[in-house]
Amino acid sequence: MPSFEEFGLDPAILKSLEKMNYKEASAIQAEAIPLILQNRDLIALSKTGSGKTAACAIPICHLVDTHSRNIQALIVVPTRELALQYATEAQKIGDEKGVKAFAIYGGEDASMQQSKLKHGVQVLVATPGRLIDFIYSRQIDLTHVKTIILDEADEMLSMGFYDDLEFIIQCLVQDHQTLLFSATMPKEIGIIARTHMKDPLEIKLTSADVSPKTIEHQFLYCRHQDRENALIDLMDDLNPHQSLIFCHSRIECEKVCKAMQKHFIGVDYLHAGLSQDMRSTITNKFRTGKIHFLIATDVASRGLDFSSVSHVFIYHLGDDPDVYVHRSGRTGRFDKAGVVVTLVTDRELHTLKIILGKIGREPIWIGPAPSRTQRTIAATQATKPETDSSAP
Repeated sequence: MPSFEEFGLDPAILKSLEKMNYKEASAIQAEAIPLILQNRDLIALSKTGSGKTAACAIPICHLVDTHSRNIQALIVVPTRELALQYATEAQKIGDEKGVKAFAIYGGEDASMQQSKLKHGVQVLVATPGRLIDFIYSRQIDLTHVKTIILDEADEMLSMGFYDDLEFIIQCLVQDHQTLLFSATMPKEIGIIARTHMKDPLEIKLTSADVSPKTIEHQFLYCRHQDRENALIDLMDDLNPHQSLIFCHSRIECEKVCKAMQKHFIGVDYLHAGLSQDMRSTITNKFRTGKIHFLIATDVASRGLDFSSVSHVFIYHLGDDPDVYVHRSGRTGRFDKAGVVVTLVTDRELHTLKIILGKIGREPIWIGPAPSRTQRTIAATQATKPETDSSAP
């Protein structure tokens, strides 16, 4: 892989990258950075953990005119946590050059965010809802934006943000560059490309191997009512360095957390029902290793970089195979080894078959595998989802 010096980057950017111990570009960085520097519109498809954030933030910070206090790059992301992570990464990359990066998102005082914008922000990261609030109230000037980036675009579309993204893009009436980063290619991305992008180039690094080879996928077959005890036994047996445990809903998340706290220390939970301050505190504690077991809904399944996660446990599999891929991508980051352990009940065997086909793997069972009869029943009848009124 090329070194960052080969891209002709600003010496101040290179100094920041050296401080961050960035030595060689990843595959997505090697392909995307030169094209972004050439002002090309770009659709970049790359698997999770591939370095997409830096692939965008490095050239953006290089291009920023630090003599101007105006917003020059606008990055739109699906979640508050990802917005904060992206802004932090961009600030580090642009630090030596004097680039000012900032994130605006719901759950924080809008007046404080507005005050920060007035002091000058050149790289703005935003969630769609808060950004649109600022646009409607005329509290933000986007007339100097030269580049708009839609990051985790497929996730934003799956969350119902298509109309919001359309509105945001249409607010940029000046000539600008559009960059779209995604793990998958839903049809709506094609619509956005045809409508708003200028002859976009496409980088596709999402090979048929949807899940990195460094991730081992293991499965434990159990009864629905035994899942809680099965999870605790797994933690005792595997002794993970640091783990994420994915649940279906807020209620399930808190219930599993309460059960695990009776047996282990360093246990907490994360879901969208918590205040933003609490979510930020928990995320930071997990990153710094103060939390060893984090039970979470899918608010933690996309984009967030938890580099020390050795194991992902999927307590409740759910019906969407893509969700499994994104959850499993929280381990094995940047080609590190990782393990994903999924609890599978009778009602989830049908979904499991689809997932195995998608990731191209044979199941590795911890303990006895389900019988042929059980697998046949699951394959011939629709699985009824478990109902829970709480959202992630």
